[in-house]
Amino acid sequence: MLYGKRIRLRGNERSDLPKFVEWLNDPDVRRTLSMSMPISQAIEEQWFENMLKRPSEEQSLGIEIKDGDGWRLIGNCGIFDINWRARSAEVGLFIGDKSCWNKGYGTEVMRLLLRHGFETLNLNRIFLRVDAANLGGIRAYEKAGFVHEGRFRQGTFQGGEYRDMLFMSVLRSEWIPEK
Repeated sequence: MLYGKRIRLRGNERSDLPKFVEWLNDPDVRRTLSMSMPISQAIEEQWFENMLKRPSEEQSLGIEIKDGDGWRLIGNCGIFDINWRARSAEVGLFIGDKSCWNKGYGTEVMRLLLRHGFETLNLNRIFLRVDAANLGGIRAYEKAGFVHEGRFRQGTFQGGEYRDMLFMSVLRSEWIPEK
């Protein structure tokens, strides 16, 4: 497990899938993700099986927060599409539990993924794509140290409109680890 100040990241379990289906079928959650259709339990199970076939470094992680004496699942994240030659990878996350929105968890998750990517996986560049309308996500990524690289104009179609996608990244030489 990867531990932050208020969160931990752990491997996803099959028992997490009903919660993911619930969240990903919520239009508010799906609005800023690259998903346009609701999903079924069967589709999420297929995603899970395919995820397990990926290298361990690219398997998604559940995001949990301390809840009393235990931990509560609030979302999902991961590092994927690792290019070992270029030492580059993409990251992504979603906080599905809306009661946890705007509380800094996204920033903390990204900082933890950056630490893992740079210190454990020895990556040099970590990047993401974000819907330009996802202002909360963009703020979280900027706070974690991501810088804007570019804009893919009208790069996605969501909610009946074409929207821009932003590209952001952090280079190892720019990264400032938390103390």
